[in-house]
Amino acid sequence: MTTNLLSVPAALSGKRILLTGATGFLAKVVLEKLVRSVPDIEGVILLIRGGKDGDARERFRRQLATSSIFDTLRAERGAWLERFFEERVECVTGEVTEPHFGLGLDAFHALAARTDLVINAAASVNFREPLDQALAINTLSLHHLTALARAANSPLVQVSTCYVHGYRRGDIFENMAEPAGRTAIPRRKNGQFDIEALVEGLQRRIARVRARTRGAEQLEPALTALGIREANRHGWNDTYTFTKWMGEQLAMQCMQGRAMSILRPSIIESTLQGPVPGWLEGVKVADAVILAYARGRTSFFPARPGGIIDVIPADLVANGILMAAAEAMQAPAAHRIYQSCSGSSKPILVGELIRLLQGEAQRNWQQYDKLFHKEPKHSFRVVGNVRFRLAMAGVALGAMAWSGLRRLAGQPGETPAMEKLRTTRLLAITFSFYAQPRYRFHNDGMLALARRFDAASRALYPVDARAIDWEDYLCRVHMAGLNRYALKRKEARAAQPIAAGAQPALPQPEGVR
Repeated sequence: MTTNLLSVPAALSGKRILLTGATGFLAKVVLEKLVRSVPDIEGVILLIRGGKDGDARERFRRQLATSSIFDTLRAERGAWLERFFEERVECVTGEVTEPHFGLGLDAFHALAARTDLVINAAASVNFREPLDQALAINTLSLHHLTALARAANSPLVQVSTCYVHGYRRGDIFENMAEPAGRTAIPRRKNGQFDIEALVEGLQRRIARVRARTRGAEQLEPALTALGIREANRHGWNDTYTFTKWMGEQLAMQCMQGRAMSILRPSIIESTLQGPVPGWLEGVKVADAVILAYARGRTSFFPARPGGIIDVIPADLVANGILMAAAEAMQAPAAHRIYQSCSGSSKPILVGELIRLLQGEAQRNWQQYDKLFHKEPKHSFRVVGNVRFRLAMAGVALGAMAWSGLRRLAGQPGETPAMEKLRTTRLLAITFSFYAQPRYRFHNDGMLALARRFDAASRALYPVDARAIDWEDYLCRVHMAGLNRYALKRKEARAAQPIAAGAQPALPQPEGVR
């Protein structure tokens, strides 16, 4: 019996795809892949928030059309690319957190009428976002996005994260994530979790914090602390993953009986192959620790060397999104969950990742002129939680004593030891959960989906992490990409004014997705 194989270009040609989050890292990779590999697509609709840089079209010109993600296409087919941008990229100024995206009802329905597929890659990826902001974009925006998908009678591909599984341990598969917290969240008859009461309770707590907090300077940290407390209480490490889990539940509820696929990436890092190896934008999870080590701002970190840290290149994630989208366009309506990860098929341990990156840094630091300003002569060690707390206490006592002596001597400014202490503590608070993994993500469904595509699609849209050579990827591809694409030159930073006695801040790292 002959099986009809799927094809990404065939499924998406002639279609109009609405993409959110286009100014973000992952959505740029998705957009570039769409433009490059589906030249017969009818159009791409980008929903972009307006701002100080202008409306959606102006932001597209400034932040996307000039992005280095398009350098390969620009060099190969520059004139064609410009025509594509002008003729087949539509930019809509709208806000996913507002009803009808703030467009008005008539414009919203007109947008739905010209949409064949919705890919939602918009998210707040800050682990420690104030709860009101994270809830608005990662959870409540799904009311508006699913309303568009329903009005358009189109499938929805919701980009989530593997870490919606929260504090769960062991083997983690492509199924509904269950809370691991101390509080019970009721379930519906269909097995989905009913988050209505949970969301209402969070909104009441947010209102109480606002009522008793004076001034924006106090409000933001208070709402950040509230988000972390609520996330921990319900079974998640941080506000980002907690609100993304609620977003999944809301999407499943609102798309009942309709086509929807959830694509969960693990820790996304630079591209493996396309459009160029190592393309990266911004500082991601592992990069924050690499950068702190490179600048001499930390020398130890709490981690579990024997745990599997799940890293996945951005292009493998984008390929998975497009395969899920193609399937949703052609297969019967259903809810499907896929995980884009490496832990089950090509695992790498935390200790091995650190060993490879530190070895490359010590051998070839001069090749990474934006990352290393001088030879890294200090070591970087990972320790358990108890040893980490003891070490931090000892360093803190010594640093505070030295700072006290400096003040007595009339020497202003913070000591390097205090700066290292604060950096190490911040990194530990933000990222130690991801460096002490006790789980293994599986993606059998994602790999099975790939096998349903024709040979051309499998070659053009690889999703299997077994293609990764970790030493080559981490030590050459990723380090070079981090240096080339994500960081500024020292001279450019030096031109920016810095307060007397202060040290330049490290770039703000982003979340796992």
